[in-house]
Amino acid sequence: MLLNKFTIQVPIAKINNDDIIIKNDIIIKEERVSFYLNGNKIISTMCLPNEQDFHIVGFLMNEGVLESIDDINSIKISKDGLSVYLNAKINEDNISNLYYEKTLTSGCCVGVSANFEGKIVEKFISSKISFSIDKIKSIIEEFDYNSKLFNLTGCVHKVAIICDNKKFISEDIGRHNAVDKAIGKARLKKANLNNAILIVSGRLSMEMVIKCAMSDIPVVISRAATTALGVKSAQKLGITLIGFARNGNFNIYTHKSRILT
Repeated sequence: MLLNKFTIQVPIAKINNDDIIIKNDIIIKEERVSFYLNGNKIISTMCLPNEQDFHIVGFLMNEGVLESIDDINSIKISKDGLSVYLNAKINEDNISNLYYEKTLTSGCCVGVSANFEGKIVEKFISSKISFSIDKIKSIIEEFDYNSKLFNLTGCVHKVAIICDNKKFISEDIGRHNAVDKAIGKARLKKANLNNAILIVSGRLSMEMVIKCAMSDIPVVISRAATTALGVKSAQKLGITLIGFARNGNFNIYTHKSRILT
């Protein structure tokens, strides 16, 4: 199913030391998926064409355009999966920002975000939740098991949200998309993200941290690195930021009090 739906096979010449091997390679598909809000097309994104409903909800909530799941009237995905339609009550100021000025992000698939200012950077997550070092190591170890799609292609990012003994896992060719999908999934399930840990396979830049802050996620972990603005944003927003989380090791960059030593 995964092979047929999200991947294709292409012929390649594989160089293996001094040998040339002709074989088929499995590569990931990417599609342009269009988001429609209240009848208007707002953006298209190159992504893995799955979990489109979670994707649009997460994206709009992370941009501050959609403020509550209860404001959603309907979500519909087209038969070909390349368009998703959401009708909802929205924040008109923040939807205007999407059209007014966009920032080209450091996303692996070149993400776009608009609402980096205003109430987003005024947030501070004051969650008192804490986790032991052993708990963090356990979460990292479990996350390290690769997905079927990654095993087939080596070409997807993975995000997991752990909260109240529930897990919400999403994958995409773009780390921003994967975060949007996982957050959208958790928010639609009415999860209390103020008690959550989010762990991601890709690096943590500023816009990734802001996405998590918009859903009040207090602890954010990456198997990879963080950027200077990622650290600065996490410090300002009240997020415990952890990087290089692999092989039983990790670095705590901000708000260390949530990790019990």
